[in-house]
Amino acid sequence: MSRELTTGERAAIRLLVVKSCANYCGHYRLCLPLDTGCYMLGKWWTGAYCKYFQSAVLPLDPVLEAALLGQDVPEAHVCPVCGRPFVPHGKRAYCSPPCQREADRRRARVRMRKMRNGGGA
Repeated sequence: MSRELTTGERAAIRLLVVKSCANYCGHYRLCLPLDTGCYMLGKWWTGAYCKYFQSAVLPLDPVLEAALLGQDVPEAHVCPVCGRPFVPHGKRAYCSPPCQREADRRRARVRMRKMRNGGGA
């Protein structure tokens, strides 16, 4: 059963297409294999999706993927560094290794500041 996409879902689809779809040409605003406008940018309803988008781009956002495909939405956490939602695997607290490194760097900065000010012991 199809339903109308929410504003947030449409914005998330647009962001995924523009930033992550290898078939999308931002300069001409075209789907390169079809040589027409991108089907996913004008999408208002759930249902049929671009096959490349569904198999290669949509898995980058598991929460959106579950919502669009009618699956149970996994419990998403928000990355404390970048603010993006992600589905944690195990004890993972950050969405990606770069966010993990940034968080480690911030904690080290705070720890060293406390040591320099005489607060560490």
